[in-house]
Amino acid sequence: MPWMRSHRTALAAAAVTPLLLTVWAASPARAHGAPTDPVSRVYACSPEGGSASRSAACRAAVASNGAPFTAWDNLRIANVNGRDRRIVPDGQLCSGGLPAYRGLDLARADWPSTRLTPGATLTMRYVSTIPHTGTFRLYLTKPGYDPAKPLTWSDLPDKPFAEVTDPALTDGAYRIRATLPSDRSGRHVLYTVWQNSSTPDTYYSCSDVVFPAARDAGDEESGGGSAASAAADGERDNGRTTAGPSPTKESRTTGPRTTASPADSSPSGAETPRRAGDDSTPVASTGAAGTGPSTPLLAGGAAAVLVLTGGAALALRLRRR
Repeated sequence: MPWMRSHRTALAAAAVTPLLLTVWAASPARAHGAPTDPVSRVYACSPEGGSASRSAACRAAVASNGAPFTAWDNLRIANVNGRDRRIVPDGQLCSGGLPAYRGLDLARADWPSTRLTPGATLTMRYVSTIPHTGTFRLYLTKPGYDPAKPLTWSDLPDKPFAEVTDPALTDGAYRIRATLPSDRSGRHVLYTVWQNSSTPDTYYSCSDVVFPAARDAGDEESGGGSAASAAADGERDNGRTTAGPSPTKESRTTGPRTTASPADSSPSGAETPRRAGDDSTPVASTGAAGTGPSTPLLAGGAAAVLVLTGGAALALRLRRR
């Protein structure tokens, strides 16, 4: 009877709807972003981190975490409102105090890292899967920082060395330019806080960086780091991901041009150039077809389509009875 067929169709649709909503909710629709250059721990150790994800530090982080860092762009806390030092506990700065990211807080000196030059101009590439307005605050651990100890707020200066509000989102990433402090050497942590103004969320990330030893700083060319050392310990040079022509020979030998002081809240100047012959292969690719930050969203959409298609077929079958 017609009314029975209509009833069965309605029941089939009702059965499919919760499944569809579950798949949609499971996809990272509210995920947002993280630094990929200098590479952050959460991105380097994610399934998209390439060779870095197979490093000893990342394997230990995943083991400690109990699960892979699939949601690398979702390390956020709501309603912090600038109270970072009160909300995020000491020793848990890299995880934001979130249990799902606890493996990022391991105190060790072999995290995948990026080579930087003291006093040079950094261009951070902060990939965003969903754009938001807000302010980025960049901190660099103080001179004398010990990577073998848990990162605490006392390891960071009271004020960021750079603060940038609402940078442009270009090709899926924010490019944040800042002049690095000139008094760092050895291994440090670049700590990034992104306080949204369009949502109540604040994002946290740790990027491990390496500066030339103080006695060699005057001999290093801008960009630092040889291809051999980069391949040996997962390090790479900053500057690879920013669009534009490669630095000229002159820029490589004269160093970065900068007019901003390290504490300038609106940093400007030339990007840290690469040294001639350095390996420019990124730690993890974000631009290959079928991969990259947008893949989880596409996968979630594809799953939703399959569920919807199956539901439609079920409804049609019931109508024919």
